[in-house]
Amino acid sequence: MELLWSNKVLAAKDISKIIKEYIGWEKNTTYTVIKRLIDKGAIKREDPGFLCKATISKRTVQNTETVALLNKFYNGSLSNFFTEFLKNQKMNAGELLELERILSEQKL
Repeated sequence: MELLWSNKVLAAKDISKIIKEYIGWEKNTTYTVIKRLIDKGAIKREDPGFLCKATISKRTVQNTETVALLNKFYNGSLSNFFTEFLKNQKMNAGELLELERILSEQKL
């Protein structure tokens, strides 16, 4: 998906070559993953050339995965997540100010 988000449209053969180089997957493995993503509606296939295009944005996937993480580990509570996460972080003054700014912009 990262390849498609950064390149917009790629032929499946090109995806396969790139994945082989960086991850080591064989062509059949890559094509199997592409087919599953097509079946799930995350990728659209265009012919000729078996061109692949993402049908779901990176932002949408990030939001979906974030909600799943919150539900799995923090019972859906954003407050519990932030409490636990920030307890173990060392933030500088700039980061704290930015966090305060973001929080102040939220509507009550």
